[in-house]
Amino acid sequence: MKFTYVFALAAAATVVSAETNAQRMARGLPPKGPARRGTPSFGAKRGSPSGTPSGGSQCNTGPVQCCNSVQQCGSGNEVDTMLSLLGLSVPAGTNVGTNCSPISAVGTGSGASCTQQPVCCENNNFNGLVNIGCTPININL
Repeated sequence: MKFTYVFALAAAATVVSAETNAQRMARGLPPKGPARRGTPSFGAKRGSPSGTPSGGSQCNTGPVQCCNSVQQCGSGNEVDTMLSLLGLSVPAGTNVGTNCSPISAVGTGSGASCTQQPVCCENNNFNGLVNIGCTPININL
């Protein structure tokens, strides 16, 4: 009980001792600058809105590919066998597309449709037989 009373009294004394700029100027001292009340991210640059999608056929890593199969390597499937025969070392869990061909611009030519899996690959391809680092996409946006 005594400790709580002493603690409350000390806290009240520190609150009362905070002086205002008027009190500082009355004593001949310069005023304090404004207090920063924002968080460290307050002044951070804000991102611009993304806007509308620019189309389903856009890849940042290369052309959109249409692959017959997309599988993760490292699970003991035929993709692992193919990669070892080609002498390629790929980390486990990486998506690998097989028998891929590029898709032309949406709505033009016969390559505009993909009946299998459209993907964006990291431009690591071996004549369309194997594409490494593929991410499935939706071209029907």
